[in-house]
Amino acid sequence: MPLSDLRFLQLNSWLNQVFASQSHPVLISGDASFRRYFRVLHDETSYIVMDSPPEQIPVSPFIKLAKAYGDLGINVPQVIESNVEDGFLLLSDLGDVQLISRLNDTSVEAYYSRALKLLDRFAAFTENAELGLPLYDSVFVHRELDIFTDWLIKHHLNLVIDADTRKMLEQAFALLVANAEEQPKVGMHRDYHSRNLMLTADEFGVEQLSVIDFQDAVIGPVTYDAVSLLRDCYIRWPDTLVEGLMEKHYLNQKQAGLIDSSVTLEKYRRWFDLMGIQRHIKAAGIFSRLNYRDGKPAYMADIPMTLAYIADISAGYPELEDFSAWVTNTLVPAFEDKL
Repeated sequence: MPLSDLRFLQLNSWLNQVFASQSHPVLISGDASFRRYFRVLHDETSYIVMDSPPEQIPVSPFIKLAKAYGDLGINVPQVIESNVEDGFLLLSDLGDVQLISRLNDTSVEAYYSRALKLLDRFAAFTENAELGLPLYDSVFVHRELDIFTDWLIKHHLNLVIDADTRKMLEQAFALLVANAEEQPKVGMHRDYHSRNLMLTADEFGVEQLSVIDFQDAVIGPVTYDAVSLLRDCYIRWPDTLVEGLMEKHYLNQKQAGLIDSSVTLEKYRRWFDLMGIQRHIKAAGIFSRLNYRDGKPAYMADIPMTLAYIADISAGYPELEDFSAWVTNTLVPAFEDKL
């Protein structure tokens, strides 16, 4: 790291105090936020160091959630040491094997079935004596949809939205907000996908599914995490596979009592589809914002898949046919022209 990186120098100084010896952290990634992650070796043990600027992202929620989820039997990074004031955490190392690297046509169904089952534990947690999750309400959803308008449509594409288009977008977004509001609420990871699921071995060498990037957890719609997984922003699977796994999740939610017995599969599919559209709209906006605000251009390559999801799934709902056509005929060509 350059000597001009003052936070890195501060982090390294803190680590030297923690280990009582010289440390050599190596940058391994920055996520889709202001956080950075380093790997450091000490006494032949590997650790992960989180650098989270406290003025942007305080680490206290992560610490509390890591404990809560660990107590529920979810394999998450353990907090070894913390510096809450400066935003530094020393964490256990879950390795480098993301679930996405192991997915193929023969493995995906089994892995995703495991991941869906693990969601039951996230759904069960909404609060304890230390922490209460915020509500993913209509204001929250509107704020996420606005990222799409502000950063992709206006900032990246420089599109001028006329009165008819504005009305169409407002109607589409109102439908998506109402869909989120209508669903039963559960504990929600909020970024549950194949890059945030890690494959690690336990003490007996048995492969475990581990979870990272849970610090933005909320209480929200019952389908949100499932559609985040099954309609991943980074990889797309055949509709028949997604449909089968979605139905499996639906039956599991009924059995767990998280949805009423009167909720039909058709209704659940609508919840699921519209929730996925909303999530991909948000993601497309965030990918553009990451490029312009945060200097992370690699995410722009993920926008075409999100736009394809939005157009394809919206086309199946009469209330969103105009929105789907606009994405297909206006948004996608405008994005391609900017490549």
